[in-house]
Amino acid sequence: MHRFKYLLIALAALAVSNPALAQDAGKRRSVLVTGANSGIGLAITQYLTARGFHVYGTARKDEDLKTLNAMPNVTAVKLDVTKQADVDAAAKFVADQGRGLYAVVNNAGVAAVGELTAVSDQDVLWQHDVNVMGPLRVNRAFVPMLKQSKGRTAIIGSLSGFITGPSGGAYSMTKFATEAYTDTLAMELKDSGVTVGIIDPGSFKSRGREKVAMKMLTGNYELNQKLTDEQKKVLAGVQEAEAKRKEPTEVAEQVYHFLSSDTPRLRYMAAPSRETVEAVMRGTLGRTAQLNASQPAYALSRDELVKMLDEALAAQAAKK
Repeated sequence: MHRFKYLLIALAALAVSNPALAQDAGKRRSVLVTGANSGIGLAITQYLTARGFHVYGTARKDEDLKTLNAMPNVTAVKLDVTKQADVDAAAKFVADQGRGLYAVVNNAGVAAVGELTAVSDQDVLWQHDVNVMGPLRVNRAFVPMLKQSKGRTAIIGSLSGFITGPSGGAYSMTKFATEAYTDTLAMELKDSGVTVGIIDPGSFKSRGREKVAMKMLTGNYELNQKLTDEQKKVLAGVQEAEAKRKEPTEVAEQVYHFLSSDTPRLRYMAAPSRETVEAVMRGTLGRTAQLNASQPAYALSRDELVKMLDEALAAQAAKK
């Protein structure tokens, strides 16, 4: 039971809907979604295809590619974002289809838990390779097509890129990195016609936490492994907790807003609860207050800070 409690705490550390938009916004537009075979990626794929988009859904395994190809308005593309040869082949495949490409949604991601003084270099670098280098490779390959279409590229980040928790630090490091990547890429592509955004979800229903649990139990992330009776009980507890989480529909809604709005935001939050929103806002404002207090000679007054906040709120209110 102690081990199960620790596992749930560690997984928790890996931790809005918008006005309706025109249902025909996606007609004749193609979008590449990485990691489209399950969880958030599958929800995004289904949401977009139901609204007129054609999705190039990527996956690594043949059985997942077959499932994606059977879905309406989906073309499966084999892609491991850690392999440059796969990325290049996927870009050539999409270009050869002749539809053009309106957008990329960099969704593929992984997680591993463990205290930072103990987590292995292999697990840290693996997460960085997928979560940070993956979008970097994919965007490098597909941005030329997006420049032609004056399109958009998004990353599925995480609220773990704003707040952290014990045993989730290595994962949070990658998500903090994607925030910096997004801000910089948006500035660099500003004059190219390509719009950049990031959607930051909280903890929604996903198979990812089951994979993390399997890694902690067996040393391997694959789900279909033989387990001892004790291991089965631990996994069943994780699955029971996962079943209580919300479906990731709100994440897909935010992606749709980014792709469809005439005034897309740079940054979106998809939180599963008001409590999550409060935690993120407190964490973000707390960091600001710490910085401001650290150098009294240059510190801004409360009125100056409130004025800045009001200006930021007004700017976002204009992006409906």
